Parts: sequence; structure tokens; C-alpha cells
Amino acid sequence: MEAPSSIRIAAIYREESGRILARLIRLLGGNFDLAEEALHEAFTAAIAQWPTEGAPDNARAWILRAARNKAIDRLRRKTRLEELTQAELAEEPIVPPMDDDEPGLEDDRLRLIFTCCNPALGADAQVALTLRTLCGLTTEEIARAFLVPVPTMAQRLVRAKQKIALARIPYRVPPASELPERLSAVMAVVYLVFTEGYAATAGDALIRRDLCGEAIRIARLLRDLLPDPPELDCLLALLLLHDARREARLDPNGDLIVLEDQDRARWDRPQIAEGLTLLEHALRRGASGPYPIQAAIAALHARADRPEQTDWPQIAALYAALHRVAPSPIIELNHAVAVSMSEGPEAGLALLEPLEKREGIRGYHLLPAARADLLRRAARFPEAAEAYTTALTLVGNEAERRYLARRLAEALRATPR
Repeated sequence: MEAPSSIRIAAIYREESGRILARLIRLLGGNFDLAEEALHEAFTAAIAQWPTEGAPDNARAWILRAARNKAIDRLRRKTRLEELTQAELAEEPIVPPMDDDEPGLEDDRLRLIFTCCNPALGADAQVALTLRTLCGLTTEEIARAFLVPVPTMAQRLVRAKQKIALARIPYRVPPASELPERLSAVMAVVYLVFTEGYAATAGDALIRRDLCGEAIRIARLLRDLLPDPPELDCLLALLLLHDARREARLDPNGDLIVLEDQDRARWDRPQIAEGLTLLEHALRRGASGPYPIQAAIAALHARADRPEQTDWPQIAALYAALHRVAPSPIIELNHAVAVSMSEGPEAGLALLEPLEKREGIRGYHLLPAARADLLRRAARFPEAAEAYTTALTLVGNEAERRYLARRLAEALRATPR
């Protein structure tokens, strides 16, 4: 037995809850709510029991078994055994082998992601439900990622689960003939999972390695399922090129290091090489849509050995093209930053001005953070300090909060008295 601790239980929840929940949903006939409730009860039991009884050698299997038993107890109490009897549950082993992931079509997480991305659900609901179930994000974190109020997101999640139950959407990977129509939604989900891992919206850590790894793993599985669409190569290339910079993004204290200050010797060169190869292969095969453009932007960053070698005019042009393909205020924000690096901070500030009047992005902390950075570069320090202060009121991640606080202090010191 390993010495138990609340830190270890929290780590297991963060790293394994999506995997366990996916298996539970299958065991419980696609009942999302029951699986989530049972999972939370199992972790509550672990918190209560492990400090006195010791943590089990196979913690993940323990949680699965406990959750499964909690679900059976709930079904008994609610006298709903006619829907899912104990005998039906017993067809699965008490503790299914959890350390040998089932590949391809047998993977529970693939079942879950394709169920969540059923065309019967709206696009936003598909992404939100997958982030909630597969990745264990809270409703608050998902609402922040979508730039919507928390009650709105909570209602969206409830309606999505009700739709799955009422429409009896099957918990399975669809047949090959149906896979292409699901691909766009599934790719969007995988990218958002990675994005949340690469820059967590809340919490102490900027990077959630478990989510980055899960997104890359699912992207590889999707390529095995569907080898033809070149856009899948672009998606995987995009994830790999971003993830290659992961180790250089934080200092030993866990503080953020922005792109221009990163030690590029710490970038994962083999991963960059794989991403570049995938992108080049996909472009030769005629890849189109947003992922080739995003991967091309990441490739330009990856190819620059020094910050001053970055081809900012080309990056700005690619962001303009990306906005035409997939309009988004966040893409406009990134375009403005790229223009500022190419043409100067005042040019970028002019592009940011219309965004500050948009309802959907005004609560997004990176908007005032970007404006603050451009004002600082333009030596407009009092205005920069004001913008950094605004960003600090909106940011949810502690690593980003510390970075913004440092920048605010610098702007205040540079402000004439």
C-alpha cells in the first residue's frame, strides 16, 4: 500500500476521471448522470477511506469498482432495476482490466467522444459535453472557454444529456459510413481539449499535461480510424507543434514564459519534425479548412530559431485567412497581435479597438492583456497599467495572474510621477 494523501487522490481525479467515466458510461448503458454521480461518490469514499486503510495498489481499478457498486446501490434505491439489472451489470468483470487501453474501435473514450458528437446535438453542446465528461472540466471552466455565463452553460449540459437519453443515442463508435459527418465536431472537441490543457482557464497550473496528452492520443486514434482525410494530419500536426514548446513555457517556479522569451533549445525538436512532416504531407494531399492554416502558423513559429526570425507578416496574413474560413473574435485578437509584431503596436491597437465593443469577448482576459502588452510596447505605460489591472480582474489561472501582476508592476514603475 502506498501512503495515501489528498494530493494523490486529486491527481488521480485529474488524470484518470475521464477514462473511468467513459468506462462507467458504457457499463451503465449510456447513463451519463448516473455515471457522474457514482464517480463522485467513489472519490468521496476514497477521501474517507484511504487515509485510514491505505491507498490501493491499483487506485484506478478501486475507483471504478467503487463507482460501479455505488451505481448499483442507486439503482436499487430508485427501484429502476428493470432498466439496468444487476445481472446485466455482472456481465462485465467486477474490476475490468484498466491498465491495457483497448485500441481502435474498442476504446471507451472514442465511444464517448463520438456519442457526445452525435449530429442530434448542437455543435456547442457537443463540445461542452465532451469537455465535461471526457476531460472532467467543471461547468465554470467550460463556460469560461465558451465565453458564456455559467448558468447558460449548465443548462446547455443538462439539455445535451437529456437529448442523449430521450433520443436513445447509442454509446458506440458509428459505422464507417457515418464517420465523415461526425469528423468536424470531433476534431473541434479534440482541439478544445488540447487548448484547455495547454492554457488552463482556471487553477494553479498553466499546463494540464493530462489533457494535452489525451488530445494527442485521441487525434492519433482518429487517424487510425480515418486515414484518408488530410485534415486529421493537420490537426495532429497543430497539436504536436504547440505541445513541443510546452517545457519552455514555464520557469522552475511554474511562472509563465512568453514565446519571445522562451529558451528554444528546450523545444522538442523530434516532435516539431513530426508535426512539420505531417503538415507538409497533408498540404500535398490538398488539406483545406482551419486546421491547415493554424498548423501553418504554428510551423512558422517552430521554424524560427530566434524570436527575430519569426515571419510575422506571413503569420498576420495567415490569421486573416483563418478569420475568413472560421470567423471568431479570438482569431481577430490573434491577428491584431500578429499585425502589431509586423507593423508596430499602434497598428495592432487600432485592430483591437472594435473588439473591445463586442459583448462576447469583453469578459475574455486575453483581450485587455493583449491591449496592455501593446500599450507597454508603445511606451503608453499609464494606459498599459490600467489594461493590466482589468485583465487581472478577469483571469482565472494563477500562473497567468502572476505574469500579469509582474507586468502591471513594471508598467507602474515606468509611469512618470
